[in-house]
Amino acid sequence: MKKWFPVVSGITAGFLAATVFFADFNVGSKTVAVDPAKKSNAEKVYVPFGEKDEYYLFASGGHSGQMFIYGVPSMRHIRTVPVFSQDSATGYGWDEHTKELMGGYTWGDLHHPAFSETNGDYDGKWMFATDVGNSRAAVMGLDSFTVRDIISVPNTSGPHCAAFVTENTEYIFLPTRFAVPLGSEYASLDEYSEKYRGVMSAVSFDETTEKLGVAWQVALPPWSYDLSDAGKGMSKDWAVLTTYNTEEATTNLEINASQADRDYIVLFNWKELEKMVADGQFDEVNGQKIIFPEKHKGSIYLIPVAKSPHGVDVTPDGKRFIASGKLAPAMTVFSFEKAFAAIGNKDFSGERNGIPVLNYESVMEREVNPENALGPLHTQFDDKGMAYTTMFISSEVVKWDPNTGETLDRVAVQYSPGHSVAAEGDTMSPDGKYLVALNKIAKDSYLSVGPSHPESMQLIDISGKMEVIQSAPVNPEPHYAQMIKADKIKTFTVYPKDENRPNSVWKQEDTRIERIGDEVHVYGIAMRSKFIFDAKSQRPDVIEVNEGDNVVLHLTNIDLDQDITHGFAINMHDINIEVQPGQTNTLKFKADKAGTYPLYCTNFCSALHQEMTGYLLVKPKQ
Repeated sequence: MKKWFPVVSGITAGFLAATVFFADFNVGSKTVAVDPAKKSNAEKVYVPFGEKDEYYLFASGGHSGQMFIYGVPSMRHIRTVPVFSQDSATGYGWDEHTKELMGGYTWGDLHHPAFSETNGDYDGKWMFATDVGNSRAAVMGLDSFTVRDIISVPNTSGPHCAAFVTENTEYIFLPTRFAVPLGSEYASLDEYSEKYRGVMSAVSFDETTEKLGVAWQVALPPWSYDLSDAGKGMSKDWAVLTTYNTEEATTNLEINASQADRDYIVLFNWKELEKMVADGQFDEVNGQKIIFPEKHKGSIYLIPVAKSPHGVDVTPDGKRFIASGKLAPAMTVFSFEKAFAAIGNKDFSGERNGIPVLNYESVMEREVNPENALGPLHTQFDDKGMAYTTMFISSEVVKWDPNTGETLDRVAVQYSPGHSVAAEGDTMSPDGKYLVALNKIAKDSYLSVGPSHPESMQLIDISGKMEVIQSAPVNPEPHYAQMIKADKIKTFTVYPKDENRPNSVWKQEDTRIERIGDEVHVYGIAMRSKFIFDAKSQRPDVIEVNEGDNVVLHLTNIDLDQDITHGFAINMHDINIEVQPGQTNTLKFKADKAGTYPLYCTNFCSALHQEMTGYLLVKPKQ
């Protein structure tokens, strides 16, 4: 088989790559043309070498505990950022700082990332995420793509439908997936309805100290809380979240949590709840300020919705919210204005667990049922306010008009999309260029890797007629994502040299090894292409200790050039940390094995990277 390519001398490497990709092929005497549509799609996602993507895509890593970073439109995987799980590539979870962040855990289940906002727009400063597996919340600084703080959230179990962020990042709200007794104390499942609660936490973030904290909580009924969204504009003081298992089943939920015809959306005014706490209308449980809706009345309401809802999404103008039942074919458009009127008129159909239930007909604008579209889950929006809903069962994304309910377009995806994310899609001003379908199943999309397949993220051009233009494998399945304009994120490339930083060393002559009892403190530096632990020693790249000593290593990377990252590992000690340019990192370990152990740099740093080694010598006790 003979392949033919046009002459390419004298053109750029980027154009060369494009030319080769789009060439026709000469097979024998027959020329086989490449589909023009595929050429066009390839052009849309092609980002030449040296140029950058227009957007960052932050995809949750699920039970990997990591955050996956992609460029859009290329869909190139740029970075995996460890958040809730150890990561040997960066030493995350081994050095003292990240070990403390991890809080004794080795893994997490990262769900629902959310950007910080200013006036309802992504500000490019912070990214928040939750750990369903261990009831934690984290914040990542987008100036360095590193985790700044992780907290355990008390009285909850599995903050799933979070994080969602209010218009000016006043709070990150964390409703919980699993109902448990407060404090996770033991209580029989026979007492489920009386003693179990689905607690929602209002988490605050202090940008100065870079610390998260639980401001107050709401002890909602013992239901499961799925997805959520904060209001915008006229609804900015409000938020909505979906519930399922309002049957309060305790076993075999597949059947027992699908008995009722309706579940609920929880509608609440967080400003009023905040004032309620300030006025002392709360109980204190396990050191937390908790509002009990049946006791502290007002500000929380229920709205009936089709059974087992997943997504609930506020329109960019903040006037409506859209919810869908997984087991129903229709999306429902609700009106904030109608809801506020119903609250004012006490237009209730009753109560559940002490919370007023608004009349469905009084709050609902319309039910939307696109032909043959099944399993609506999650909705995003474009710059014209049009809605894009993932259909899990019919494996497609449907575009429709929330103002009329008219179906405008639809495109098939592979397969079973759950969440989706549009460019700037959760802000007051989405861009309307791209949508990414986060598909639960890939099956035959990529090269086989055995029984378990990667999941799929498919990039859809929504600027005109919807069209899938790129697909990228991801593993494991992402639980939601966020897409932000790349120029909003301002990163730094080198940690600033700070001679007052505790435990840092900036000059070779200041390196030293000090003994305090059975503790050995090492103040060392990493530089191209050597370690220096004690400049006054005949062997400055050797650490010599006694068996049983506790070693505390403070290592400063004095290379102040971007991307010159050094690693530090000790052979046969299960130790690896990373020290980025200008950074000081601390490692603690017990020298409990007598012997000779090479240590070396694990990050390629120079032509003499292989020579960047030394020894840990551990003298036997005798």
